[in-house]
Amino acid sequence: MIDPQERLPGMVEEQDEAGVTETILDPRVELEAERIAEALVFASAQPVSEGYIASRLPRGADVPRIMMRLKSLYAGRGVNLLQVADHWAFRTAADLSFIVQTDENEVRKLSRAALEVLAIIAYHQPVTRAEIEDIRGVQTSKGTLDVLMEAGWIRFRGRRRTPGRPVTFGSTRDFLDHFGLEELRDLPGLEELKGAGLLSGRIPANFQIPVPLGDDGFGEDEDPITQLDLEELGLLAPTGGDGE
Repeated sequence: MIDPQERLPGMVEEQDEAGVTETILDPRVELEAERIAEALVFASAQPVSEGYIASRLPRGADVPRIMMRLKSLYAGRGVNLLQVADHWAFRTAADLSFIVQTDENEVRKLSRAALEVLAIIAYHQPVTRAEIEDIRGVQTSKGTLDVLMEAGWIRFRGRRRTPGRPVTFGSTRDFLDHFGLEELRDLPGLEELKGAGLLSGRIPANFQIPVPLGDDGFGEDEDPITQLDLEELGLLAPTGGDGE
């Protein structure tokens, strides 16, 4: 077994034309690193970060290259290796998922309102509750947002730098994982939705679907959620000041 981060025989340092030194792994060492990465992801029910995988592999292992090679290896099998943001997970091939579903594991179906809110958050994030209601044309109940929160598909993302500092919502990594998406940009576009029969053929000529930003960076009008914000929103008990 290879000890993580150990300098092993067969690991040599080479300099490229720019004089940059890089560590090259012996093919046998790299194969062992690939096996370790495969085992780490297989043993986890949740997506595993590339950082965690790198910490368990020999120094110099090219984690992205190893994971992409494994992804290609599993592409046509009953289970696929999927990238979820910068995390990796084994999941049943999409065309076989109906075979392994059981009544006990069936997820409760979302209401139409919850699906609409989830779609708006996914495509328009960061978005406030007022903006969600403006897009839908109706009020959004707290219960609908709570259901999506409990499912782990949406989260409090930040606060707008506008009067009242409304909370902004965004999707989660679990949302990507559940719907088999590597990143937000993989969400279906207008033509894909029309082809799947999810949009009416009588939509307005100027109707457009926004392209998700696909990044967690905060905009100029948005601040990250802080501990004080969570207390104010009732998600954490007040700390009571500078207690011991």
